Amino acid sequence: MHLSGDDVVFWQTGFLKLNLTIVTTWALMAIMAGGSALITRRLSREISRSKWQSFLEMVVTLAQRQIEEVGLKKSGKYLPYLGTLFLFIAMANLCTIIPGYEPPTGSLSTTTALALSVFVAVPLFGITEQGLIHYLKTYAEPTVIMLPFNIIGELTRTMALAVRLFGNMMSGVMILGILVTISPLFFPVLMNILGLLTGMVQAYIFSILATVYVASATRHEEELQTRTEKETT
Repeated sequence: MHLSGDDVVFWQTGFLKLNLTIVTTWALMAIMAGGSALITRRLSREISRSKWQSFLEMVVTLAQRQIEEVGLKKSGKYLPYLGTLFLFIAMANLCTIIPGYEPPTGSLSTTTALALSVFVAVPLFGITEQGLIHYLKTYAEPTVIMLPFNIIGELTRTMALAVRLFGNMMSGVMILGILVTISPLFFPVLMNILGLLTGMVQAYIFSILATVYVASATRHEEELQTRTEKETT
């Protein structure tokens, strides 16, 4: 029994290798990109719309509403990144019902890559909203003494994102493997149902934490806009 898809190597030369995690990740990206292209190629503005378009609009609307509830007023600006983050993790976890499938989110390399994307995206959004100087000043708030602690906080929350998602998904796979050995008929069904629920919860938690971090990085600009609106009214 291997712990993750990283242990299944199809090709390797030096430090470069092609393992099951990479193959599964590429396959998921191809399916999501192809599915998006098929669904959006014939979008309609009329009242009568396809079921796929209605479903897609519902998902987008719910995602925008959730982003706004966290505190980001310009939800359309952050939706492409945060929405894609949620959909990829959710898709990766939902496919666990496929026999023989191993979720890439059960690999520490994948969860670390996702966490690093958040680590890079947060300051980029913050700099875009506030400018480089104003954003860097936030690391010295409320006093300059907090500068090293704020930097350490950025690094540790990135690690926490990666380890949390990896730990939850890997533990689910391991428990399922143990229960299959004990009772190959009854427990796997219950564990698959529980795994689907856990996977969706983990996708939500990961994406909502990323949204909170982005909202924190851009909060000064949002507060400035709110204060300006109040002054003008």
